[in-house]
Amino acid sequence: MNPALLEWQVSKIRPKFKVVSLTDAAADKIKAIMANADRPFEGVRVGVKNGGCAGMSYTMEYADSVNPLDEVVEDKGVKVLIDPKAVLFLLGTEMDYKIDKLSAQFVFNNPNQTSACGCGESVAITPAPSSALQPTV
Repeated sequence: MNPALLEWQVSKIRPKFKVVSLTDAAADKIKAIMANADRPFEGVRVGVKNGGCAGMSYTMEYADSVNPLDEVVEDKGVKVLIDPKAVLFLLGTEMDYKIDKLSAQFVFNNPNQTSACGCGESVAITPAPSSALQPTV
């Protein structure tokens, strides 16, 4: 069977959800960063890693290619690749870009985040239940 036809059929059965959504500010900043990169990239890879005083921290990096297990989110003209190990930690997260008097940074408004350290560099995140990945009918 044609893989494109199979993907189309699956998409009709199971609605696609977005693990992460972007605010206009985040999308605009990512577009600007990608436009000024030293070479073309497939998108931005977002994930989480262990570390910091609260236990985890968010990661962002250029992505040269889409890994077969990446969750691909296209929002507001930006391609965000979600590390498959991070999907349940990031489910429902809104990615924003904030500019304050002394800083400018990406901010993750994550419903799964239970706490953060005082410096704001690390967070505690409880993964969403895997049942959250199932579409509601």
